[in-house]
Amino acid sequence: MRGKFISLEGGEGSGKSTAMTYIQNWLESQHIDYVMTREPGGTPLAEDIRNLVLSPREEAVDDMAELLMMFARSQHISQKIEPALKQGKWVISDRFIDSTYVYQGIARGGNIVVLDHLIQWVVGNCQTDATLVLDVPVEIGQQRVQQRKHSDRLDKESHLFHEKVRQGFLERAQQSPQRMKL
Repeated sequence: MRGKFISLEGGEGSGKSTAMTYIQNWLESQHIDYVMTREPGGTPLAEDIRNLVLSPREEAVDDMAELLMMFARSQHISQKIEPALKQGKWVISDRFIDSTYVYQGIARGGNIVVLDHLIQWVVGNCQTDATLVLDVPVEIGQQRVQQRKHSDRLDKESHLFHEKVRQGFLERAQQSPQRMKL
């Protein structure tokens, strides 16, 4: 029996990491075999790409370069997600394709047609069974981010950018109510 694939989505500081802990505890209490992962990241190579995407740097990261680095997720899918699902394990991911759609598509003003083609080409049938969208006002998320010991390049984006992210997740959840729960 194929496992379940669940992602958690939301803006910066929305509580995804905290929710992941609660989900992990519940899965253990139910004796469900699972894999916790994140995007970008999830495998050693994908973690290197994560560092490239998120590390603050003097050189501006081109929007298309950022988008294409996000699609190195094929490594994550083929090496971690799909094998776990085939073994009947549940996969719980801190972000997946909806984040790319919202961050690199909606918030960055990317070409949605190109994004849809990349999703089909790279992700194919590896879709989440359910996506939980955690929503908090941008101000609260930013307060939480400021309390962290480490912030990344996306944390430092403008208030307007983070508002576009929030609205993007709300729109996605409204468009896919069967899969996405707010």
